[in-house]
Amino acid sequence: MMDIGVLGPCRVTQGGTSVVPTAIKPRKALALLALHPDRVVSVSALIEELWDGNPPRSVQTTLQTYILQIRNMIGAALIGQSQEGLPMGAKSVLVTKTGGYLLDTQGGTVDALEADRLAGAGHRALESGDHATAAARFRQSLALWRGQALVDVQVGPLLEAEVTRLEESRMSILGQRIEADLNLGRHHEILGELAGLAAQFPTYERLQAQLMLALYRSGRRGSALETYHKLRGTLNQELGLDPSPSVQELQQAMLSDAPELERESAGAGPLRMLRAG
Repeated sequence: MMDIGVLGPCRVTQGGTSVVPTAIKPRKALALLALHPDRVVSVSALIEELWDGNPPRSVQTTLQTYILQIRNMIGAALIGQSQEGLPMGAKSVLVTKTGGYLLDTQGGTVDALEADRLAGAGHRALESGDHATAAARFRQSLALWRGQALVDVQVGPLLEAEVTRLEESRMSILGQRIEADLNLGRHHEILGELAGLAAQFPTYERLQAQLMLALYRSGRRGSALETYHKLRGTLNQELGLDPSPSVQELQQAMLSDAPELERESAGAGPLRMLRAG
């Protein structure tokens, strides 16, 4: 059984034994296959990732050599393990298909897929108003991250796009988890975390708006409004933009102490931005 981890350093194990090469290009090839488990990755995609438009003349032979290196590591990991269902050994794990290759997980775990499953459950719970379940599922999803996606892989164009997609998904899940916590009245508990995140991502409006709300509900109206002015200055200086209309609406609601700011539900009125992104 093959277990795959891409939410952090690249981790691919066959029966508990690592099969991740140390050489740069075979490692990249395995990472691309691991991002698409049990699906065919085309030869052209592998070539684009490994050589970014400048393949050598012997590209097909070189790619086959990298595939062989990965298979040799899988074969070594299979020694002493049950090979039931793997009649061709390593070739049954890293399978040659028409036009490409497929990494057969044999029913093993894939952290990115499990994170998506948990996040989906959290989103459904959030939509139905079950904020406690939503917060728990989002936390479980985020707990699968061990660092930046594929942090130890020298990414090419395809992997770079995948890493960006994964990191954006992570931020979206984080925002939804914070929303669920705010809906549960946990503004005091998450205030420190939110302050740190807002400092780390100064132009990410959703986090800034959530920090504003947590501060306001903690009795720190002045700090909430200061957060807005700091966001406006940062956006203007770095991007030439003003805060979005929804964030401006939140600020106006705070200036007038709108009663809806104290409600648990964050899905209506001036709090619409908490569901953005």
